[in-house]
Amino acid sequence: MVKAELLAPAGDFECLKSAVRFGADAVYIGGPFMQLRAAASAFSEENIKAAADFCHRNGRKLYVTVNSFAKNSEIPLLRDYARRLNALGADAAIVSDIGAVSAMKEACPELPIHISTQANCMNYAAAMVYYNMGASRIVLAREMKLEDIALLRENTPKELELEAFVHGAMCMSYSGRCLLSAYLTNRSGNRGDCDQSCRWMYHLCEEKRPGEFFPIEEDEHGTAILSSQDLNCMRFVEDLQKAGISSLKIEGRMKSPYYVATVVNAYRKRLDGGAPTEVLERELHSISHRPYSSGFYFGNMSEFRPDNGVYIRDCTFVAAVLADESGGRVKIEQRNLFKEGDTLEVLRPEAVGESFTASGITTEAGESTDRANRAKDIYVIDCPIHLHAGDMLRTRSREYETRKNG
Repeated sequence: MVKAELLAPAGDFECLKSAVRFGADAVYIGGPFMQLRAAASAFSEENIKAAADFCHRNGRKLYVTVNSFAKNSEIPLLRDYARRLNALGADAAIVSDIGAVSAMKEACPELPIHISTQANCMNYAAAMVYYNMGASRIVLAREMKLEDIALLRENTPKELELEAFVHGAMCMSYSGRCLLSAYLTNRSGNRGDCDQSCRWMYHLCEEKRPGEFFPIEEDEHGTAILSSQDLNCMRFVEDLQKAGISSLKIEGRMKSPYYVATVVNAYRKRLDGGAPTEVLERELHSISHRPYSSGFYFGNMSEFRPDNGVYIRDCTFVAAVLADESGGRVKIEQRNLFKEGDTLEVLRPEAVGESFTASGITTEAGESTDRANRAKDIYVIDCPIHLHAGDMLRTRSREYETRKNG
């Protein structure tokens, strides 16, 4: 069985560097035109070139999303955009609109086209349509079960790659094609401007009984009746690969560098056999997330039920490592408060589960202090572990320690 590609998201250059540092084989970003994350920091064409060069220097690939649904006026622009993306060094464009696929492939046959999950490709007949149009990869609809993925794989050419989401937020609408945001706020999710209306807190009431709410509240804040659980397939990586998936995709172009680093690191080690699965599961609980589920892959829809909208976070990202200093010291950039005596966990590609006690905290000017409490300020601290720029430090929450010891 060929090891699957690990594909990571990046909303900015810092996230891209984290994805590469922690082991992604490829990174996907949004460009200045037709991407589905209008709120994300879109990469300019100059930055796409820089990102492609950075990825290629490190032996990785760069894909650019062009997955908004196209208007008539945008088809001519897409033809020119395809040629520019190819010249900038993009390894593929991720496209959802069938007209955009046709226009871009006609204008620039040498630019590989990946069919976005928004195209909701769920069967081998549809996959063959895209393959015959020149697509080299299908990002499968999230509604597919593993057995259906395997059947699609059996009935399509092996050179047509299959990609599937393995981790991250999920949308309650069909393959992400939602009208709720456009209806409530005039911001279209299908045009990259979703305001995540499904994450709002809702109550149900019956029109003839105004003021009387149905007793479905899960806590004092109400119930997020449209807000799905997050996807987590850490335990099912082999199942996805056996079904024919050649690229495992992490959702999260709106996420932080810490989120990207943590999730990429965990799945990299899962693919490489670098740590026990239960240890890596613990890593995935160190990021902010909703309750986890396995999505649609096993047909157990009870696992996909809406959650209560509450995020869970066992860890706080407190510092980014800038450089390893001499004499067992490390230079850091503070991100959240930590104090002398706190246990600092290390996030780095070389190992999992390392920690040390915070001590010897000094400012960049060399003044001693018992805490790092100024956001983005530079500090130097004692560190018995040899760290590198791009590594990260975090603390565990009191709630986690209580659960662990209780």
